[in-house]
Amino acid sequence: MDYIIVQAGGKGTRLGYLTKNKPKCLVPVGNLPMLFHLFRKYPDKKFIVIADYKKEVLREYLECFAEVKYLVVDAEGEGTCAGISQAIRLIPEGQPFMLIWSDLILPDTFELPERYREGTAESDYIGISKSFLCRWSHKGGAFVEEKSAEHGVAGFFLFTDKGKLKDVPESGELVRWMQHKKMHFEEISLAGTKEFGVLEEYNDLEKERCRPFNRLTLMEDKVLKEGIDAQGKALAERESRWYVEAMKKKIASIPGIYRTGPLEMERIQGKNIYECDLAYPEKKAVLAKLVDALNELHRTESPRIPDAFSTKKAYYGKTMERIRSVRDLIPFADRKRIRVNGKDCRNVFFHKRELERKLESIPCQEFCLIHGDCTFSNLMLRENGEPVMIDPRGYFGYQELYGDPMYDWAKLYYSIAGNYDRFNLKDFRLDIGQKEVALQIASNQWEDMEEDFFALTGTDRGSIKLLHAVIWLSLTTYAWQDYDSICGAFYNGLYYLEEVL
Repeated sequence: MDYIIVQAGGKGTRLGYLTKNKPKCLVPVGNLPMLFHLFRKYPDKKFIVIADYKKEVLREYLECFAEVKYLVVDAEGEGTCAGISQAIRLIPEGQPFMLIWSDLILPDTFELPERYREGTAESDYIGISKSFLCRWSHKGGAFVEEKSAEHGVAGFFLFTDKGKLKDVPESGELVRWMQHKKMHFEEISLAGTKEFGVLEEYNDLEKERCRPFNRLTLMEDKVLKEGIDAQGKALAERESRWYVEAMKKKIASIPGIYRTGPLEMERIQGKNIYECDLAYPEKKAVLAKLVDALNELHRTESPRIPDAFSTKKAYYGKTMERIRSVRDLIPFADRKRIRVNGKDCRNVFFHKRELERKLESIPCQEFCLIHGDCTFSNLMLRENGEPVMIDPRGYFGYQELYGDPMYDWAKLYYSIAGNYDRFNLKDFRLDIGQKEVALQIASNQWEDMEEDFFALTGTDRGSIKLLHAVIWLSLTTYAWQDYDSICGAFYNGLYYLEEVL
């Protein structure tokens, strides 16, 4: 079996705000859009994706990020029948195929029937949910319009040939049409499959704290961190090198490291800083400790001569490379000005030379050992109140381990004033209107520490705010698994950039 049709045309209205700006199939689950779970499970198949609601968003997103063979068809008609007749025209005669709803996430253990794996399919199959409630049932070889989990019709079908659907209407409910046609199926269990059709089910998901290229295994007193693709493995290698260097320099504010291939470290008994409910005096004390820890890191040895090429790469080159790759994906990115939260903001694509000159004016006198990503998500407090640095980046521009210390301070500011960590947890709302954008991010409750931050660090306010805006812009494709995060990071970057350009 080489072909998979994905019915991705529904509006997903039961998912509320999650589908305000994007189609349901792009809602992220487990750090991947729903549709991309199918892509990852069957990377060698040919996908025909039926699009309707927000179909241009889907097309642009797939063009940016899909790494499988795919075609998109625009659904004609309405309901679950819509687009199917168009999709099957793209499948050769005599070829078996799968038809699946986009909000189903199959378990790792699911396998196709042997004959479908071998290409000798003889029977049509219908997927039975076994674990979630469906509106239709399949009993005694017939469709029954009654709710069931044990016998639920889950939106998964295997067909030996497209001729079985040659008379499917352009509009209507597919299962009802199958009932009318008295179509016969063998059953296949979808036990363990997840369906995310309503907001309540989605909100019950545990928030992901790692990127889709990493896997964390939590043990009683240890954490195992592994890269699961080329990007993740490269970052894991850099992270391990950073910890080895930090141990050589006897940096106190890091976890215990037991081995580095793969990375096995102490499981910190404590919380990420953004999780801690602290009063102002407690926050000030914590901030002072964080500043001390970073100063210790930066002063572990004599400073190195700065590398202007790495600074240009880290601040300007990387940022422009990332936002260029998603320019066609972001609404209003072709306009010279974009209105964000009531402010008319200059679009960086039309002011890139101005940004470049501003970044070149940031003074950098030395390179030193830096963390590179010291947001609250990567800073923890032990139960005794001592800070711990985790998840270091391990590089800066073209340099390994060493870079501009201003970058560390800007990343810390990113959490204090920018509430990055709540954004990272998808705790925000983005409303892309006809003419303007509204973005509201939940608070880390640290905004009242902004003046203390500048007093304790002694950093230049203008330089930090400029880097803060650039860091938001650079987040766009790093947060690629969520369309709203890509757009939100870009708009937020413009909002903060407007203050300093």
